[in-house]
Amino acid sequence: MKKIYSALLLLFVTATIAQIPSGYYNTATGTGYTLKTQLYNVIKGHTDNGYGGLYTIYQTSDRDYYFENDATILDMYSENPAGTDPYNYSAGTTQRCGTYSVEGDCYNREHIIPQSTFGSAAPMVSDAHFITPTDGKVNGQRSNYPHGPVTSASWTSLNGSKLGTSTTSGYSGPIFEPINEFKGDIARMYFYFATRYENTVAGYSYAMFNGSSNQVFTTAFLNVLITWHNQDPVSTREIDRNNAIYNSQNNRNPYIDHPEYVQAIWNPSADAQAPTTPTNLVASGTTSNSVSLNWTASSDNSGVTGYNVYMNSALKTTTTGTTTTITGLTASTAYSFFVKAKDAAGNISGPSNTVNVTTAAASGSTATDLLFSEYIEGSSNNKALEISNATGAAISLSIYSIKKQTNGSGAWSTGLALTGTLNTGSKFTIVNSLMASSCYPTSSANLSTSATEMTFNGNDAVGLFKNGVLIDVIGTFNGGTANFAADQTLRRKSTVTAPTTTFNKTTQWDSFTSDTCNNLGSRTIEKTPKTSVALDINDIALYPNPSNGTFSINNSNKRYAIEIYSIIGQKIYSDENSTKSEITLPNSVKGTYLVRVTIDSNSVLKKLIIN
Repeated sequence: MKKIYSALLLLFVTATIAQIPSGYYNTATGTGYTLKTQLYNVIKGHTDNGYGGLYTIYQTSDRDYYFENDATILDMYSENPAGTDPYNYSAGTTQRCGTYSVEGDCYNREHIIPQSTFGSAAPMVSDAHFITPTDGKVNGQRSNYPHGPVTSASWTSLNGSKLGTSTTSGYSGPIFEPINEFKGDIARMYFYFATRYENTVAGYSYAMFNGSSNQVFTTAFLNVLITWHNQDPVSTREIDRNNAIYNSQNNRNPYIDHPEYVQAIWNPSADAQAPTTPTNLVASGTTSNSVSLNWTASSDNSGVTGYNVYMNSALKTTTTGTTTTITGLTASTAYSFFVKAKDAAGNISGPSNTVNVTTAAASGSTATDLLFSEYIEGSSNNKALEISNATGAAISLSIYSIKKQTNGSGAWSTGLALTGTLNTGSKFTIVNSLMASSCYPTSSANLSTSATEMTFNGNDAVGLFKNGVLIDVIGTFNGGTANFAADQTLRRKSTVTAPTTTFNKTTQWDSFTSDTCNNLGSRTIEKTPKTSVALDINDIALYPNPSNGTFSINNSNKRYAIEIYSIIGQKIYSDENSTKSEITLPNSVKGTYLVRVTIDSNSVLKKLIIN
């Protein structure tokens, strides 16, 4: 169970997932291809972050917080929704490399609509809405073949995606079929492409296209995509991905925000009767982080296929039954919920009654001890460690030491003793005395030393000891000889709030390239935030909360200063004299953050959740 620091137990504001910008689809009022053109005018002209920028976007758009919840790269061609993944990729590492001779070698970028279709031209070549991180071997097997049902598989990936023969009318070549979990995701990427590039798509040659700018797809492939879209409804993962890409590209996939647009554009003469409105929505079993909802079923002329559940007016999840449990909520926070029914044609009912709930107070406590928060094993002598204190109290370092185990085996070194007092919310930096000033000035460190403990390599375990007992470790020890972090910077994830003697790089750390030194020493909240009757905590609200990294601040129309820290004290954003009503955190990842807002020399501290 996650622990919550007592310094954070303040009054928290109403929370929700990130919402569609107000008025974003106001001009999308038509039906048929008229509606598609209206949507094209809404989403065209997006920000092009370049082909290399895709890997940066994937840091927030394609992480697994939905199946194993281990923050690894979420690859539709390797994810096993019902069990253990056959292999995993860490965000920011194991990108394009190798020969892709086997699955699990490296991941690269998969164009759901192949690059050969549009000649690798910009901005199509780097549009994250239809380009996903994918295992290189599977990407090569898929090649530039269309997506569709496989009747006889010639090759099957480790998660069940298949390459094989097709019976789709008008196409007799090889075809690629993903697993059911992601068929709707891929269909909506195709619909996005057909809309975003309406002005050029008629000139593209691809087996699934018919050479027009209106229907775009052959009738046979269009029917496949509509079927996949209806069978695999929009998921929370897609909603989060859409929001993350919007933060980088400034455009959205409208078929995730409004799944009904598919039917309205490509099959407007079909069933147009919406299901009846769900009734008797009731909330029960509310805890500090979850609530259960149930309601009376809707009816429909062609049958109800599922329900959209909305939290604070934003789509939260979908379900086929009449009950669901919403998790990941914030303690002592008010939420509102309503439900809409949908049918196979994509028709959506009116909203049910709204229920309002407030989650219970948290029962968490402060962190138990110090922990490593950053590790640099760079070129030459660029080696550094950072220790953070998030315990809620000042701690004497006199009983702590750093030790090294060479090559992850044998005896630990004698130890580098630490001295001084580390205040809560602060850091302690230790660097090799020959570290290059271009990486980090040794004069800025708390301790600069040539001790053997600071000559570690990527296969030397480094431990934090308390009274001679190991409490936290970077790397594998007592037999772990592998290079766990050679020529890398590691930063502790904001979700890790306690030391551990079991090193798990995937779940505990974010990895960065060699000599990434820009964050070392910045993990500190310099002083205890001021509180004053001159600034009522209720005057400041952050919303939506949780968010996807973009949130608004109600600052009572006053100029303010803002500082945002991770849960272990890493400052990730600041603005000294702001009037902004909306803030987007750079490269934000899922976790808990501290937000300090100062107006007229008075401060309040808020908690912000990033989903």
